[in-house]
Amino acid sequence: MRKEDKAALVDEIADRLGDAETIFAVDYRGISVPQAAELRAKLAETDATFRVVKNRLAKRAAERAGTAELDQLFEGPTALAFVKGDAVTAAKAISTFGRQHDILEYKGGLMEGAPLDPEQFRAIARLPGLDVLRGQLVGVVASPLTGLTRGLASMLSGLAIALGEIAERGLVAGEAPGEVRTEEPEATEEPEATQASAEEAATSKKTESDEKESPEESEADGEDSEGASEENN
Repeated sequence: MRKEDKAALVDEIADRLGDAETIFAVDYRGISVPQAAELRAKLAETDATFRVVKNRLAKRAAERAGTAELDQLFEGPTALAFVKGDAVTAAKAISTFGRQHDILEYKGGLMEGAPLDPEQFRAIARLPGLDVLRGQLVGVVASPLTGLTRGLASMLSGLAIALGEIAERGLVAGEAPGEVRTEEPEATEEPEATQASAEEAATSKKTESDEKESPEESEADGEDSEGASEENN
């Protein structure tokens, strides 16, 4: 390879390293050309690219891109996956492909500038993809909103019923619910006045009784009066 071609390749790799949010380094030993093409197609669906690199040129590119942490990974057959999209989906694609074909050993990488060892890579590959997480989030958010909507509708319905009952009971004018308006008792006569009236009525009845004495009693009274006069004479 000419010097100019090597320089151009280093620049290209450095640009990819700088643009990628996540970088996976794998040992591609045993992969065939058709298999490499299949893996590239799967990674392209996750906005990632797969590229076999020469270790010496890759080290120069990593130094230029400020990713010197990758230097120790450039030993033996090395391929890089430059991920711009969902790192979880890309990790799943590599992990599934390697398990199906019994190839691709993960060496290490960087995720948002932090080193990513093989154990962390396997943990990421087991996570749900971004699309799945979005669907779960929508479900979690929508469920409380649905419950809130139903609760508000129930409260409004109950309020309408309560207002209707208040209107029917005539409490809209301002009386508090539960209060009962009572009529003022009429003023009664003083006890003294009542007693005087009773005495007058008794006297009146006695007078009428005296006036209605029988003729026999009147005659007896007259005879007694005459007898008394004769004795006096």
